[in-house]
Amino acid sequence: MDSLHAPWRIEYILSPKPDLKEGLFTRIGQSSEDVENLVVVRDRTCFALLNRYPYNGGHLMVVPYKEVPDLNGLTDEETTDLCKLVRRCTNALTAVMKPDGFNVGINLGKVAGAGIAEHLHIHIVPRWNGDTNFMPVIANTSVVPDALKEIGAKLRAELGK
Repeated sequence: MDSLHAPWRIEYILSPKPDLKEGLFTRIGQSSEDVENLVVVRDRTCFALLNRYPYNGGHLMVVPYKEVPDLNGLTDEETTDLCKLVRRCTNALTAVMKPDGFNVGINLGKVAGAGIAEHLHIHIVPRWNGDTNFMPVIANTSVVPDALKEIGAKLRAELGK
């Protein structure tokens, strides 16, 4: 078996873990530590952050501050804000990373693949021609070309314009 070295993971492994009486996205939404939490933009009713365990480089999630399991828990205004932020984020990713396309989606419920089923979030995954290869199929590993904090800084700058 080959080893894939990921020295940046040791920081997470050794760091103290928070006592999560509240959901992960709720905690991040209430925190002011945007760089540490990989938050790239905040709006009135929602925010966007980089996925700490991305499918592809630039994988973002757009999250309402309100903790709801599906779209029915949001007002029309909150739903509109969510969609507008998805649009802003895809535009920023296009400017910064130049993808050929995107997968944009919502996993509702654990059975649908939601890792955090209690808090609705929309995934934005940049895609490039030829970005599928043997690594995910044979090694169950994806190769992410950018460091999260570096791409986060670039996206924060673009979204701040």
